[in-house]
Amino acid sequence: MLIRLEHIEKTYGTPDRPVPVLHDVNFTMEEGAYCAIMGPSGSGKSTLMNLLGYLDTPTAGTYYFEDVDNSRASDAEMAKIRNEKIGFVFQSFHLLPQRKAWENVALPLLYGNVPKKERRARAEQALCEVGLEDRMDFFPTQLSGGQCQRVAIARAICMRPKLLLADEPTGALDSKSGQQIMDIFDKLHARGMSIIMITHELAVAERASRMLHIYDGCLSGGDAQ
Repeated sequence: MLIRLEHIEKTYGTPDRPVPVLHDVNFTMEEGAYCAIMGPSGSGKSTLMNLLGYLDTPTAGTYYFEDVDNSRASDAEMAKIRNEKIGFVFQSFHLLPQRKAWENVALPLLYGNVPKKERRARAEQALCEVGLEDRMDFFPTQLSGGQCQRVAIARAICMRPKLLLADEPTGALDSKSGQQIMDIFDKLHARGMSIIMITHELAVAERASRMLHIYDGCLSGGDAQ
């Protein structure tokens, strides 16, 4: 089992004015699975993604990743897990405009203390995997939105993570570019990558092999299939 969430709760605010966001969330996912989590704005899906990606910790409950309980991990421990085991793809790309495509891809490798020569080779390999072998030395301002998202995917996979988390990865793209991005996710899954896709688009969610729904902080369909 790659992921197991047990009775996860997340509450913001203060003790006298709590703002509950997630309610008794239970979720299991096998390694190599492709899951889509759907929900409207304000449903708690982004909060859930932050917890799954070790960007935040639960108020209550237990999060097992590779059968290890990291529910109360320190900031340093969470940063290590994020760098080594989880790749992120966001709607807004989050590329550094002053860095070339391959340099953006290589950033996680730099933080992971991978030797310089290997960083360049692995960044180039990742860009080839997303079809950008002819754009390695381009800056983000010289790329289309779809190409920028492909750079972001290459950056997410260059550390060879256990889990790829995608938050509305087609939300800022036209339909043709969005289709190309989803084709890349299909290929990554076929290769054995574990993927969780956060989306509000049914057509995107239907590309996954398993679909879950979150409403008002409650997740349905969380048991492994």
